[in-house]
Amino acid sequence: QLAEAGGGLVQTGDSLRLSCVASGATGSRYAMGWFRQVPGKAREFVAAMSFDGGHTRYGDSVAGRFTVSRDSAKSTVYLQMNDLKPEDTANYYCALGSWPVPQDFRGQGTQVTVSP
Repeated sequence: QLAEAGGGLVQTGDSLRLSCVASGATGSRYAMGWFRQVPGKAREFVAAMSFDGGHTRYGDSVAGRFTVSRDSAKSTVYLQMNDLKPEDTANYYCALGSWPVPQDFRGQGTQVTVSP
């Protein structure tokens, strides 16, 4: 089970930090990452980190502004989001699975809304 937290309503230019805890003992053996989705649109890959933390990758629209990290001991992945823009508004959900696109399991998501 994946449980996200940290979403909310912010203004353009603000920062937010999302977190996601993978319950159970298997979280540390998988890559973990983040996707986002707006109703009526396809999901968008945001960021991912390999199971050992040695590799990261980002979607083009967030590279340079967002940073993914993880605490494998806690089976937790984080998404630090800086310089947020209205187009970042979406439901953000974390995912767990195989590198480089972890998508075997996903959480319910947390809403991020960025006002102009």
